[in-house]
Amino acid sequence: MSVDVRGLERQARRSLSADVYDYYAGGSGREATLRASVQAWRQVPLLPRVLRDVSRVDTGIEVNAAPLATPVCVAPTAFHGLAHPDGELAVAAGAASAGALYVMSTRSSRRIEDVAAVTAQAGGTWWFQVYVMRDRELTAGLVRRAAAAGATAIVLTGDTPVVGHKRRDRGLSVIGEQDFLANIGPLEDLCAAEQAADVTLADIGWLGEISGGLPVIVKGVLRADDALACARHGAAGVIVSNHGGRQLDGAITTARALPGVVAALGAGPGQARCEVYVDGGLRSGEDILVALALGARAAFIGRPVLWALASGGALCVSDLLTGLTADLAHAMALAGAARVRDLDGLALTDTPSI
Repeated sequence: MSVDVRGLERQARRSLSADVYDYYAGGSGREATLRASVQAWRQVPLLPRVLRDVSRVDTGIEVNAAPLATPVCVAPTAFHGLAHPDGELAVAAGAASAGALYVMSTRSSRRIEDVAAVTAQAGGTWWFQVYVMRDRELTAGLVRRAAAAGATAIVLTGDTPVVGHKRRDRGLSVIGEQDFLANIGPLEDLCAAEQAADVTLADIGWLGEISGGLPVIVKGVLRADDALACARHGAAGVIVSNHGGRQLDGAITTARALPGVVAALGAGPGQARCEVYVDGGLRSGEDILVALALGARAAFIGRPVLWALASGGALCVSDLLTGLTADLAHAMALAGAARVRDLDGLALTDTPSI
């Protein structure tokens, strides 16, 4: 039985307050990008191979030279404590149980060290996502703590110089200061913790330096020229992302943007050291197969993890990720691919010239 993400969402919606559900589910503007992002993966035609030995299918990959059992990874999403009492602790435990990479958000409702401890106990791997805040010392402190706690990469979100307007979002009235300040402590002025609008490519190097040399991954890249610029400024990877349709409404879907970024980095000077990942609208094993066939090294899942968390905590998160991996393996067999690298060339691309 395939994973039923829509069923999980319905179950989560029943258990969450309307305000919290809307905070997680909503997109910016008219939500055009939010809707299109889910549909776009289903519109990519595939060319499966036949007469290949798929008696054993291996979903294992390497990310930043670290082995993972699955290319299904957990994207950074905010304030998990709104969905379940265990919050990020449950998601970290569920991801580690499934052999999946977990990316912890700056806007976590649980302390960095506590999430790191749960992940380490379960033998998991985690990255730390960063918003460069108006008070840069707040950011620097979080990055240093994450590095000391065992994060293996820093993820710089680059598409939030300001926060997109969302009709369904009720802001701090939903979140509350306790969750907002869980890692940054008491502040005289909450504006100090808002995203900075003066972030530049130079901050890739800054984050690498203050983290003690951890790889820096830039999230929110949709353009090939931006991907190349990130690579030239030292990024170890880019995540092709439109922030789940929560930033610029009308932005291209990640399914359409991905091939152009892959092509640019494959031909450019950053190819050997800049990996490409993707998120946005992925809801099934078949969607993940398309993402990998289009050249992504790994695919990150956002909202479905929140629905699983709200529906059943760590066990449900683990079941979701394990189920998506099993669905991916099944789709790989049907496509004639025994290993992830065998998916190369299976998708017909529509590459935008940007």
